[in-house]
Amino acid sequence: MKIILRTLIITLTISLIFVGCNINSEIPEVPYYIGDDDPAEEEEYVPRNFKLISLGDSYTIGQSVCEDCRFPAQLRDSLQTYFSEADSLSLEVIAQTGWTTSNLKSAITTAQPPTDFDLATLLIGVNNQYQGKPFSLYETEFVELINTAISLVGGDHTKLIVLSIPDYAYTPFGQNSNPTYISEQLELYNSYAQTYCENNNLNYVYITDITQEGLTNTELVASDNLHPSTLAYTRFVQRILPIALDILD
Repeated sequence: MKIILRTLIITLTISLIFVGCNINSEIPEVPYYIGDDDPAEEEEYVPRNFKLISLGDSYTIGQSVCEDCRFPAQLRDSLQTYFSEADSLSLEVIAQTGWTTSNLKSAITTAQPPTDFDLATLLIGVNNQYQGKPFSLYETEFVELINTAISLVGGDHTKLIVLSIPDYAYTPFGQNSNPTYISEQLELYNSYAQTYCENNNLNYVYITDITQEGLTNTELVASDNLHPSTLAYTRFVQRILPIALDILD
């Protein structure tokens, strides 16, 4: 198209020379576009569909808060504001209150989710501690769940975000259940998870300190006096969002 236009301009110029360069002659306007300014060359925007999956227990399913209040849903909705309205973000959650690492492994096997997700989150382990499971079980199955989660994002480990376990010692419920011991145990779990993620170049987001404000800021605790509130989940998302944007953008 540009070659034809250039040829037309040259032809018109030559014609003017032969008519004595009469400046009063009517010269047809010839549209001439350069590079990306040519409307014919603009590509039509293709909407994208981002697929998110969140794996975990009550902290992921959002026990005692609304479905859109749990952190995976808040993350999805926050991400949507950074993309075109034509883009969509779908969310699958595999989580249940009371699940240990063993329960989550079995549930994923049963669900058989696809392996083309764009982003995965994993938050698991509190029920291993609460139910008195051997720590060695967590060490083994946490790594297995990491590998499973990575397989769900097409084998790309950079698309996985691991979250630390909230500290329920800082809730009214936890205060009646040997809070010092709870915190010590969860620190052991979180330290193991963080070290593993650092050694394997995995995204790890520490949110435990947010939940440790639960006694001084009661708005961070849900109505059941145990689980995080909507506000707490909002603060989780504030830390997750920058990493999630880097993954999807």
